[in-house]
Amino acid sequence: MLQGFMNLLSLCWKPFGHEKGNHGANGVLGGGGSSGGSKEGKDGLLWYRDIGKYGSGDFSMAVIQANQVLEDQSQIESGQYGTFVGIYDGHGGPETARYVCDHVFKHFRAIAAESQGVVTAETIQRAFRQTEEGFTTLVSESWSIRPNMATVGTCCLVGVIHQQTLFIANLGDSRVVMGKKVGNTGGMAALQLSTEHNANIAAIRRELKELHPNDPQIVVLKHGVWRVKGIIQVSRSIGDVYMKHARYNREPINGKFRLPEPMNMPILSANPTIISHDLQPNDSFLIFASDGLWEHLSNEKAVDIVHSHPRAGSAKRLVKAALQEAARKREMRYSDLRKIDKKVRRHFHDDITVIVLFFNHDLISRGAVQDPPVSIRSALEHR
Repeated sequence: MLQGFMNLLSLCWKPFGHEKGNHGANGVLGGGGSSGGSKEGKDGLLWYRDIGKYGSGDFSMAVIQANQVLEDQSQIESGQYGTFVGIYDGHGGPETARYVCDHVFKHFRAIAAESQGVVTAETIQRAFRQTEEGFTTLVSESWSIRPNMATVGTCCLVGVIHQQTLFIANLGDSRVVMGKKVGNTGGMAALQLSTEHNANIAAIRRELKELHPNDPQIVVLKHGVWRVKGIIQVSRSIGDVYMKHARYNREPINGKFRLPEPMNMPILSANPTIISHDLQPNDSFLIFASDGLWEHLSNEKAVDIVHSHPRAGSAKRLVKAALQEAARKREMRYSDLRKIDKKVRRHFHDDITVIVLFFNHDLISRGAVQDPPVSIRSALEHR
């Protein structure tokens, strides 16, 4: 019964870069695939891959840790079924983000294989649903020995490039922004592609009130921040089963997560918002990032930073810009912020994960398949 829980524990202690075995043509997650010619680097709490290649162009990745235990996870998978990018910003602990990073692409790949490689919005929706169901089962199996697993969750931002179509699926408040060339002006416009689910957004508060018309406390303003039931900012996630199933909203979970009244319907949702976009020649690049980046950089500023510098090191450059802004807000020097260790660092900024994908439209139009497949997971070595 506890096998699923023990598998999660082993995952939590698996070091980054240690491969699990031979890598098949499908780009098996964590299984020894190519790194796209990229080399990883580490500088204190910063992990990065400055430049590498995936099926439709170049990529750049970076992660900075702020929490005592890194709660962000991310991955790039590029091969037979196109390119799959995931940013998983955990909350309450790292377990759900790690679980999602280990399972959602596997589900996506298996579902795509059932339809002979055809990818649709429904393919992604089913992968999210199966991942949510799997984690809920894990919570059930571990309830007697680790009930607070019910209070751990993650945002989930996924991008899929299949042939000449881009799909974006999102739960929570991570974000993807496209850099789009403006005619022949040399300018670059910033276009946000993801829909965010955070109670601080008026439209989300309206949505929650419409879904729960008989609950005047469905959103509560606490210390200047809107929260669902006064507890959590995001309205959609994977995990957080204490807000989805009444049987987990009870002792022995921590009292701050227990609701004062019975839960007669799920409060949070795991149903992603999904959009599709036909890629155009003036679509230049995508910036995927957890909300830690967007707390400090506007969409326009982030696109300008990528557009105005060489591709190599783009993700690391964005992280640095966010940290410089975080330091400025606290009236301190960036060099002094860098000296602050994890955990204390969380008072200044969140964990931040950034993946930048650059488009090579010649590869996209030819329907090129990445061979060997690229399979990269970031940050498992951070503790």
